[in-house]
Amino acid sequence: MDLEKSREEQAGEGCLVVALRMPVRVVALVLVVPVRMVWDTLVVAGRFLNGRVFRPVGRALAWVGRAVFVWPFVALWRWVLVPLGAALRWLGLVLVVVPAGWLYRRVLTPFGHALAWLGHRLLVVPSVWLYRWVLTPVGHALAWCGRGVFAVTSLLVAGIATALYWTARVLVVWPAAAVWRWVLAPVGRVLAVVAREVGAALGHAWRVAGYVSLAVGRALAALFRWTVVEPARWVYRTVLTPVGHAVRDAVLRPVANAARSVGRITRDALHSVRLTVRQVRQDVRRALLGGPGTAGKRDDQAVKGAVVSPGGRDERIPLSKR
Repeated sequence: MDLEKSREEQAGEGCLVVALRMPVRVVALVLVVPVRMVWDTLVVAGRFLNGRVFRPVGRALAWVGRAVFVWPFVALWRWVLVPLGAALRWLGLVLVVVPAGWLYRRVLTPFGHALAWLGHRLLVVPSVWLYRWVLTPVGHALAWCGRGVFAVTSLLVAGIATALYWTARVLVVWPAAAVWRWVLAPVGRVLAVVAREVGAALGHAWRVAGYVSLAVGRALAALFRWTVVEPARWVYRTVLTPVGHAVRDAVLRPVANAARSVGRITRDALHSVRLTVRQVRQDVRRALLGGPGTAGKRDDQAVKGAVVSPGGRDERIPLSKR
């Protein structure tokens, strides 16, 4: 179907279009393939940078900006400027608005009414009389003269404009129309055909370059996988993992068990030493200071009832059960 449509379109087009199409498409393909590959590489790099670098950095900068700029100004506005503004507004109301209102109502309003009455008597009435009996007749006369002058001027301007119109039409419009119809329009149609074919060739080359870039990218990915990833995976699975298990079973586990045994023996020895030191200290104190009474007897009974286990733990057995 596509071949039939393309044949029908080629049959309906001119020879100029058919002659220009193939060379333009070949040149466009050669020029566009490297550009498309570079564009695809930049798109992949941009997506990676946007997801891994720019977005986290942007979120961190936004949080820092809010912490450094927004939150302090919000706190300053909420806890300092708003109360200060309320206090200044109350002071302005008390010190300025109320006195100004009283001055306007009690002083300026009566004074303004008096001035308005005196202005009306001294200015408005004489001005109305002057306008009605002097300026109105003079204005009517000047208007009649102006209408006559305007009529004469309009006739002169209309005649000059008509002459200029026909002169411009004969000397400019008709030659320009002839040049447009017989020169510029055919050249424009040819240039439009060339531009359309170049645009179609660039679009076709761009799509082909996309397929080429995709194929090259997949080939590079497969090459990287079979030369780097798969050998590394095989080495890790067949060499490093058995070696690691052997090292863990033969070296690390015995060393850890020995370390735990040494630590346990050391703790038991230290516990026995602490018990011995405590017993010696009690014997020395009892030998030097004497028995402390009932409390001393209870301590002796507790000491006699303590039996050190072979592991070094203090196991206390009541005297009745011994």
